[in-house]
Amino acid sequence: MTSQVSSPSEQADEAVVGEQRKPAGTKDVRRLDRVIIRFAGDSGDGMQLTGDRFTSETASFGNDLSTLPNFPAEIRAPAGTLPGVSSFQLHFADHDILTPGDAPNVLVAMNPAALKANLGDVPRGAEIIVNTDEFTKRAMQKVGYATSPLEDGSLDGYSLHPVPLTTLTVEALKEFDLTRKEAERSKNMFALGLLSWMYHRPTEGTEKFLKSKFAKKPDIAAANITAFRAGWNFGETTEDFAVSYEIAPATTAFPVGTYRNISGNLALSYGLIAASRQADLPLYLGSYPITPASDILHELSRHKNFGVRTFQAEDEIAGIGAALGAAFGGSLAVTTTSGPGVALKSETIGLAVSLELPLLVIDIQRGGPSTGLPTKTEQADLLQAMFGRNGEAPVPVIAPCTPADCFDAALEAARIALTYRTPVMLLSDGYLANGSEPWRIPEPDELPDLTVQFAQGPNHTLDDGSEVFWPYKRDPQTLARPWAIPGTPGLEHRIGGIEKEDGTGNISYAPANHDFMVRTRQAKIDGIEVPDMEVDDPHEAKTLVLGWGSTYGPITAAVRRLRTAGESIAQAHLRHLNPFPRNLGAVLGRYEKVVIPEMNLGQLATLIRAKYLVDAHSYNQVNGMPFKAEQLAKALKEAIDA
Repeated sequence: MTSQVSSPSEQADEAVVGEQRKPAGTKDVRRLDRVIIRFAGDSGDGMQLTGDRFTSETASFGNDLSTLPNFPAEIRAPAGTLPGVSSFQLHFADHDILTPGDAPNVLVAMNPAALKANLGDVPRGAEIIVNTDEFTKRAMQKVGYATSPLEDGSLDGYSLHPVPLTTLTVEALKEFDLTRKEAERSKNMFALGLLSWMYHRPTEGTEKFLKSKFAKKPDIAAANITAFRAGWNFGETTEDFAVSYEIAPATTAFPVGTYRNISGNLALSYGLIAASRQADLPLYLGSYPITPASDILHELSRHKNFGVRTFQAEDEIAGIGAALGAAFGGSLAVTTTSGPGVALKSETIGLAVSLELPLLVIDIQRGGPSTGLPTKTEQADLLQAMFGRNGEAPVPVIAPCTPADCFDAALEAARIALTYRTPVMLLSDGYLANGSEPWRIPEPDELPDLTVQFAQGPNHTLDDGSEVFWPYKRDPQTLARPWAIPGTPGLEHRIGGIEKEDGTGNISYAPANHDFMVRTRQAKIDGIEVPDMEVDDPHEAKTLVLGWGSTYGPITAAVRRLRTAGESIAQAHLRHLNPFPRNLGAVLGRYEKVVIPEMNLGQLATLIRAKYLVDAHSYNQVNGMPFKAEQLAKALKEAIDA
């Protein structure tokens, strides 16, 4: 954790302000304002762990950062193949940044497949560190290299650092009673030590982590720490690395507070726990494991001390069924899934709409359709969230915009669900779920009051003067029905999926009653209080770029670039997708052009065109990866000039 003081920086997201040099013994130290590093190797090489540790030390140092893990869907993809490459990209800086970066300044390639799979993203002049031990003839042929790229001149445009990582690691661990194969597993720690030296990262946290991770295997812990230190010492002593780099803490990037590095799924988990505490309700998660949502189940299962109960069901339908039962019983109920699971849960979501009970349905979106791309990101579940149920079954929909924002989005989803007695869809995605950034830990008094009042007794007087409980007698402001806990004397009432009679909740097939109930449920959702849309438009632009969800970072970075180049463009970002902010129509009407970038084929644009009759222009991408800032800047410039 670090403390940061001052207001957010106005620097451009991707701007490089130059470098300064100062001597440090026999080696130069160059000061940079930012750097983008990508670790790449086989999915069994520990690239995600390496990236996580480098990120944690970078966060503790006080840099702003953004990460992009990228890994295969297979548990153990074929070794040495292009589909089996796993990578982790980290962008860190001395100012505020918004994306993991468009292209790495440094690529660490653990084998030929990692080099070939990632070289196309690496700009000329960038540094490439390769593990030469893995560049065998067979390994190179497996990925289509007829000759060694380390020797045929194809890498002459880069700053190439050939390092025998495997050999050096095995040599460093020769005093340990390990087989060669066991020793080779620590080569990722050697690489981490080398990069930690190159960029002056702290080391204490990593050594403490390794001791904790392998507490029951102290020899393995000691071996990994030794490999880590050997990598650091190699950087210090070898002549191949004559320069190291400093990126100062981002002291002007954040408001004052205590910060920690956090991923989107972890932020969501903490937000759900905070919501349950603020509501004074037990938290119940009924879920079934699915990538990329499973980490929420894993994390919440660790927090029984906060009144959290987790249930890993036998399938998606059982998971949401248990959650809805917990909602009926008075818990803050949650179910987590991804797009395929939402499809299976749709009938029970409709039941929750009919029962009018609070339920949080968290969809960590991924590439589809069907199983699709389990480990890649997409925003293609918006229309499913809006309309993917039989009958008229309206559900509020909200979407976080950054990994840290997932905490606040969880609180907002809980507010809506508890206040209006409705299921709420929260749309995160794989990019937010697995990515990370600094998060300011809020003070308890900054959190909203989410306390609810359960029904305690009769709420309606009949014509004969007798007092009864009507489960569908509504609050005149919110149209929410009372929440009656089972077992409360005198509050017995029917529940089920068949249409309810207004007020009494009795089964009713009357046409007029059904019409009234359908319209009332819709009016309840339409009447949800959400903040007005805020627009960032310092120069009265004619073009507005409108986004939602995880496109916030790339859009904002692109807008900064355009404004730095003298272009005039406005920006707005939606958190509430159903209902839309009440001023959205007026905002859209102020601009000649509206551009909507989405990681789908135009789902928000479809909604905007239908509701507001605005000729919104879509800019779409569905390749499983987030937008790049330069890519968006070019597209927006073309829209401005059109």
